This record gives sequence, C-alpha cells and structure tokens, in this order.
Amino acid sequence: MLATIIRRLLQTIVVMVVMSAVVFAGIYMVGDPVSMLASPEATEAQRSAIRAALGLDQPLWRQYLIFMGQAVQGNFGNSFLTGEPAMRLILQRMPATMELAVVAMTLSVLIGVPLGILAGLRPRAVSSRAIMTGSVLGFSLPNFWVGLMLIMVFAVSLGWLPASGRGATVSVAGVPLSILTLSGWAAIILPAGTIALAKCALIIRVTRAATRESLPQDYIKFARAKGLSEKRVLGVHLLKNILIPIVTVAGLELGQVVAFAVVTETVFSWPGMGKLLIDSIITLDRPVVVAYLMLIVFFLVMLNLVVDIIYTVLDPRVRLEARR
Repeated sequence: MLATIIRRLLQTIVVMVVMSAVVFAGIYMVGDPVSMLASPEATEAQRSAIRAALGLDQPLWRQYLIFMGQAVQGNFGNSFLTGEPAMRLILQRMPATMELAVVAMTLSVLIGVPLGILAGLRPRAVSSRAIMTGSVLGFSLPNFWVGLMLIMVFAVSLGWLPASGRGATVSVAGVPLSILTLSGWAAIILPAGTIALAKCALIIRVTRAATRESLPQDYIKFARAKGLSEKRVLGVHLLKNILIPIVTVAGLELGQVVAFAVVTETVFSWPGMGKLLIDSIITLDRPVVVAYLMLIVFFLVMLNLVVDIIYTVLDPRVRLEARR
C-alpha cells in the first residue's frame, strides 16, 4: 500500500508539471489583461508600464520559468485586479464549493442507492419503471434550467428558501461553514438539490446495473439458502459487493462537482471557486485562472488516490494484487 501511494504521488508530480505547461500556455496566450486594467484614455507608455509591472513584457518561456519557480514555493502569483495572492483568493472560496459539493453528493448517494437497489430488485414493477424514467429526466434537464425553476417555485412563488447567497457561517478551525446554521442550510438546499438531481440519476443507474449483475451470483443464493433475512442479504451481502462501482462513480462525480459547479454557483450567486473562476476569466485575471486549474488538477489526482485506497478496503482482491 505504501509503495502504491508513493508511486501515485510521483505520478502526481509529473501530471502537475505537464498540466502547468499546458494551462500556462493556453491561458497566457489568450487576450491582453492590460486592455482590461488600463483606462481607455491611457497612453501607450502607461500601458507599457502596466505590462512591465505585471511581467507581461517577458517572453512566454521566461514567464513560465518564473511562474514555476514561484509555484514550487507555493506562490502562484498575485491577482491582476486585487493584488492579493491568487491562491489565497481561491482558498477563501474553496470551503463554499466543497460544502456545496459534499452536500449534493451526499444527497445523491442517500437517495440514489436505495432507489437503484429497488429498481434492480424488481425491474418490471411500475415503481421501478417510474424510477428509471425519473433518472432519464435527471440526465436530460440542464442544470441552469433546473436551478431557475427551483428559484421560481421555492424562492419567488412560495418564499420558503433564499434565491442566492450562502447564509450565516460558523468558523471551525478557521474554516467558515454554513451547514452549522439554519440560514446556511436554507441557502444550500436549492443549489445542492440542483446538482444532486443529475448526480442522483447517475447513481440510480449504476446501482441498478450493479444490483442486477449481483443478484444471480452464488454468494447471494447461498446467503438466502442459509435462511438469512432479506434485509441482511441486501444490506450486507449485496450492498458490500455493489459499493465498488458506486464509490468509483461517486468519487469521480465529486471531483466534477468541485471543478465544474460553475453554472450552479453562477445561477445561485454561490460564493464559491466556480463563480470566482468565471469573474477571473471575464476580467482576464490570469494568475487566478492558472492557480485555480492547478489546484483542481491536484485535487482530482488526490481524489483518485483516495478512491483507490477505498478499493483496497472494500475488495480483498485489490489488496492481494497490490501486495503482488
């Protein structure tokens, strides 16, 4: 296990270096931030001074070497707009995005797994067909439309929930969390529900497929032959063996939510990393965009490592293979 973790960490370094070059070249070759920062009445000399102050007058390869030298020390540059360290701006928004992603994926798993098992146990029942039809709708409806409809119904028409914002937060070890307050829960329900609708549909389909595949297996027949209750057969023998595909999908989807919750955060004005990314792209705030993408790459690689470790806990065959 230790050798596997070390090998994955070394692979992470290689991935980060390659992605840094790709991201840096892609971002720094698009647009001119000086046109966004300088006044329309600014002279060419003033524009040149701004470009020199930001280091944009250097060749691209030299800018990249400077960037890498600073990145190794944990410095990804300062925001062109605010002058604050880019990574600090992102980390300030990260708790809100992580909170939204965790709540959304928790709802997806808690709802999707039982519904998927039910649909797998009785595939021809009316309830199962209704569940699968609902999952198709969850895939088909775009997030921004679902978010707007939820706002129209629960925020505008009924007035039960806020349409935007995060609510009150409580600091835990320096991390602001809104799920510890009632106003925070009221604010997170709509954006988390918007994301959970699509993710729950995927969890349902994966769980149903895994259930249909596991039911004819010998260990299920043997458990029933021993006279075990159906609750124990499903809750222990079946669930334990279908967890691997569920963990795989849930882990990948959690990474996608953290990285690409841009639309939902924009619709609900959720103060997360996605909204910061959109604002930075619009204003060509390059250091923030590059730092964000580098952080997301690192997070996704680490998330895959965590999923692999969970595999070894759930499946003894993976542990034996790792030892070999």
